[in-house]
Amino acid sequence: MLAVAFLRPHHSDMTSKKHGASGDQPVAVATVGRGEMPVILTELGTVVPITTVTVQSRIDGYLMQVLFTEGQHVHKGDLLALIDTRPYDVLLAQYEGQLAQDVAQLRAAQVDNARYQRLIQQNSVAAMTAKDQQYKVEQLEGTVKSDQALVDNEKLQIAYCHILAPVDGRVGIRAVDMGNYITAGQTSGLVTLTQMQPISVIFTLPENDIGPVAERLRQGSPLTVEAWDSANLSKIATGQASVLDSQIDTSTGTVRMRAIFANSQEELFPNQFVNARMLVSTDHDALLVPTNALQTGPNGQFVYVVKADDTVEVRNVKAGHANNAMTVLTDGVKEGERVVTDGVDHLRDGVKVTIPAAETTDHDATPATDHGKHAKKG
Repeated sequence: MLAVAFLRPHHSDMTSKKHGASGDQPVAVATVGRGEMPVILTELGTVVPITTVTVQSRIDGYLMQVLFTEGQHVHKGDLLALIDTRPYDVLLAQYEGQLAQDVAQLRAAQVDNARYQRLIQQNSVAAMTAKDQQYKVEQLEGTVKSDQALVDNEKLQIAYCHILAPVDGRVGIRAVDMGNYITAGQTSGLVTLTQMQPISVIFTLPENDIGPVAERLRQGSPLTVEAWDSANLSKIATGQASVLDSQIDTSTGTVRMRAIFANSQEELFPNQFVNARMLVSTDHDALLVPTNALQTGPNGQFVYVVKADDTVEVRNVKAGHANNAMTVLTDGVKEGERVVTDGVDHLRDGVKVTIPAAETTDHDATPATDHGKHAKKG
């Protein structure tokens, strides 16, 4: 009985033989095409006024009048506040009186000096007496100049009592109320005056990108900069790059850059965080593939190319500028080839794939014209 059982055919082993793999792998593909790729650098920036002034008093005194409204737009030279001028008026009158007295003495001395000069020519007066009179005239001339300086200084102090707007801009919240005694150069000042139109955005530029940007600036070519909100979803304003800073920050490897915005509607507000998108250049007739077709392996970036027999081939590529949708390839594929964009998880070199008919038309690589995306170097 044992021998019969051993020699009996194993039906279960024969029926369990597998008949190949689980089937062809379904994938989505896109056709490699040519188009234009805008090279756009997106960096975090801060809105910084071109001019910000803390309006301060240059003299001591009681604040008699505040002539601005908080948040008001003012022009250069507008009267903002008035300090009590009476102490300076009194000193001015005193110095003017002293000046008048000394001028009268000078004129008298000049008359005497002219008379002595005539007498000395006639040998009617001692030379020493004539010389002393000449020295007296020169001394009184110095006194009159000193008096005039005191008068001018008091007039200047009275002018300083009238606090004027140094630039065009928007005043903020008042720091001192009328009736307070203020001193020259006090830290808080009277109010902060901020120039709103135009305004600038300062952002940092990686040192690897300085070359093309600096070249455009040297050529005088305008570099368009767009300011987008902190979430990078909506555009706020459009301006132009103005200047690169004079040195690279060694701790970050970046250089600061300023862009100027007209800000006619005051869309940008001082110290606001924005995303600055700067269009540096445009790659024309570039070889483009969808960004999601790129994979990363031990030898760098690669794509799965679908061959004519519907098998895939691993192809190492060199990537250039990219955005969220498209990437420029400089080597590895040719125009018209098909690359896998979805379903790569179980792929390997030589695997046969199936391509739904809709996928070949819905995922073709098209020219990258989305200027709102971040173009970067691969």
